Amino acid sequence: MTVYERLSVCADDKYREFQSKLVPNIPKKTILGVKSPEMKRIAKEIKGTEETEKFLKKLPHKYYEENLVHFFLVAMIKDFDECVKAVESFLPYVDCWPVCDQSSPKVFTKNHDKLLPLIKKWIASDHVYTCRFGIRMLMNEFLGDDFKPEYLEWVAKVKGEDYYIKMMVAWYFATALAKQYDESVVYIEKHRLDPWTHKKAIQKAVESFRVCDEHKEYLKTFR
Repeated sequence: MTVYERLSVCADDKYREFQSKLVPNIPKKTILGVKSPEMKRIAKEIKGTEETEKFLKKLPHKYYEENLVHFFLVAMIKDFDECVKAVESFLPYVDCWPVCDQSSPKVFTKNHDKLLPLIKKWIASDHVYTCRFGIRMLMNEFLGDDFKPEYLEWVAKVKGEDYYIKMMVAWYFATALAKQYDESVVYIEKHRLDPWTHKKAIQKAVESFRVCDEHKEYLKTFR
C-alpha cells in the first residue's frame, strides 16, 4: 500500500470538515481528514522501508496528511546530517502551520552546536514556514541551559505582515517570558515588537500557567 492508500483507510469526512477550518490557507480538497495518532502510527509502521525511501523523495505531495507523515518520518531520522538534509529538502514544500509545527526531530536536541547556525539561516528565510520552523526550533531547543540573550534579537528582527510568522514570534516571546523572563521582558518594556505581536505575546504570556501571577500583572501594564 502507498502512504495515500494507508491514509485513505483512516479518512473521516467530519474530521476533514473540522480540520479544513484550522488550515484555511490550503485547498479543502487536499485534506483527507485523518487524525494525528493515525498518521504517526502509519509513519512508525513504514519507517525504514523501501516505501518510505521512495515517499520521501517524491515531492511535492498532493495531500495535507502526506506532508504530515513526511515530516513525522523525517523527525525519526537518527543521524543529524541526514535529518537536516531531509528537513531542508522538505521545508520549501511546507504550506501550512500544522505541518510546520507538529514535527520536532529528536536528534536536534543532541546536536545544538551544529543546529544553531542552521536555525539562524532558517529564521532569515523569505519562505514563511521555513522562518516559522526556525523560530520554533529556537524556542524548543534554546530557551533552556543553552540560552543566550542574543537569540531574542534574532526573533525580534523578523519583520513582515504574514499572520503565521507574527503569531510564531508572539509564541516565542511568550515562552521566553516564562523561561527567561529577565532578558525577554525588556523587549516588552521597550516595545521592540510591532504593536500586534507585542499585544499577542503579552496575551499568550498572561494565559500561560508557566508565568507567575506577579509577572502577569506587570505585563498587563504594557498592553
